Amino acid sequence: MKIKNPILRGFHPDPSIIRVDDDYYIATSTFEWWPGVRLHHSRDLVNWELIEYPLNRTGQLDLRGVGASQGVWAPCLTYDKGIFYLVYTVVKAFYCNMYDTNNYLVTAESIHGPWSDPIALNNFGFDPSLFHDEDGRKYMVSMVTDHRVPKKYAGRLVLQEYDPVRKEMTGPVREIYAADTIFLEGPHIYKRNGWYYLFSADTGTGEAHGQTIQRSRSVWGPYEMYRADFMEHTGEEAWSILTCRHHEELALQKCGHGDLVETQGGEWYMVHLCGRPLTARNSADAPRFPGSRRYTLGRETAIQKVRWTEDDWLVLDKETLDSLPETEADAPKLPLCPFPGKAARDDFNEEELDREYQSLRVAMDAHYISLTERPGFLRMYGRSGLASRFSQSLIARRWTEFSFEASACMEFEPEVFKQMAGLIFMYDDQNYLYLHVSHDEELGKVISILKAENKRYEYPIGFIPIEEGRAIILKGKVEGERIQFYFGYAEDALTEIGPVLDCSFMSDEACLEGWFTGAMAGICCQDLTGFGKAADFDWFEMKTYDNDSGRKLWEQ
Repeated sequence: MKIKNPILRGFHPDPSIIRVDDDYYIATSTFEWWPGVRLHHSRDLVNWELIEYPLNRTGQLDLRGVGASQGVWAPCLTYDKGIFYLVYTVVKAFYCNMYDTNNYLVTAESIHGPWSDPIALNNFGFDPSLFHDEDGRKYMVSMVTDHRVPKKYAGRLVLQEYDPVRKEMTGPVREIYAADTIFLEGPHIYKRNGWYYLFSADTGTGEAHGQTIQRSRSVWGPYEMYRADFMEHTGEEAWSILTCRHHEELALQKCGHGDLVETQGGEWYMVHLCGRPLTARNSADAPRFPGSRRYTLGRETAIQKVRWTEDDWLVLDKETLDSLPETEADAPKLPLCPFPGKAARDDFNEEELDREYQSLRVAMDAHYISLTERPGFLRMYGRSGLASRFSQSLIARRWTEFSFEASACMEFEPEVFKQMAGLIFMYDDQNYLYLHVSHDEELGKVISILKAENKRYEYPIGFIPIEEGRAIILKGKVEGERIQFYFGYAEDALTEIGPVLDCSFMSDEACLEGWFTGAMAGICCQDLTGFGKAADFDWFEMKTYDNDSGRKLWEQ
């Protein structure tokens, strides 16, 4: 039996994994998307289900005003003596000289919550991780940001003890790693056979990304980095036990930021982030990442089987020792435990939104949506514009494959041009394609496409009159870097609207501010008059297709 990678497809970066008895849990970053931290559950490492978000109360998490790709970074999930621990960073200022990286801890007796209010930790840098030692003491390790110009070191990691009784950091903050050339982040500490292992991501989070391992007889170090003959190594780069940096041809790229888990049968696995590239690239004169490949699906979560060598180092579990990831991993010796599948279409018949949806920065409470005002419909009240970082009425789901279609059936009767609602494909609040209904003074009710690419705005089809008083169906079909829009009044009679458009700019490397998340598809409503004009959505649907089928969706 093989595990197909990625195991968490689409925007699921920075995975942290634990096993509690027969259950496995993975936590991943959510950045500016609400609620905070995605949790997935498995019993076989093959099949995964999304469970409750731990940061689901406004009192726990306030993301209003955070920039694109800021917010909740790199959660670390651990378990000790009946308590789940989750540490994470809330980034409030980035892409600047002095970063604001506030680190917090929440706890729960059940993975399903309720989770505690946040406990403030130290803020030296992001990617905090909690280590529970055998003697009951607990330590937090994190990277260190440096605002000085130039930085004194390329990368630093610090360690400090955490007091679980007083619920605060205690004792000295000590540096356990500092280097002039090798940048490390996403650190975790484990203990095995008397060794303390420092497991860290190296070299950013792009195509040069990797994963290193060091060890020491003391939790405080000094730590020695594993340097094996099989590791491809040139110049001053990191010695990575997992990396793709020298192999552009691999299906999985950006591999790094890993975490380890041991199965009930003594097998070891590493989860790590990865990305699947498009063939589309940035232009050679792009202001950021010139010539780089684009990744609309963002950074995803993959898994690799690993093993310990006779001299207590960790390597990928292969016949030939190398550091290259595989698209399939050997499944553990565990009984398969699949979960019920979900229908592609959401008819909004439940009293709560499906967990797959997330909103931008704020919870979708009664100020924004209602599932009960009109049973069987999602009523969405128009709030701020799509550039708002405070009050958008918007819900969206992840793109998980290169070939898919998203559609919605909507009733909306706008009265002025400042009222809009429809179907959106987006990366962040500066990059999106919005098929929407609005109103024009001369034409009446109209449909249009708004394209935003790094704050450059255009309407590629102008404004087209449509019928008033009728529900309208909106659809977008994506194949790789291209998208075709459709609209109509019956599902079997939709009409193409506009040309095939490039959608690859909704990518990690193509966006000028955010580049840590991934593309989303969803529905939204704006009313810039302030009166809260509502749109009623009868259903929303996402269908994915096999990436390898070669199927051209708009030629069916």
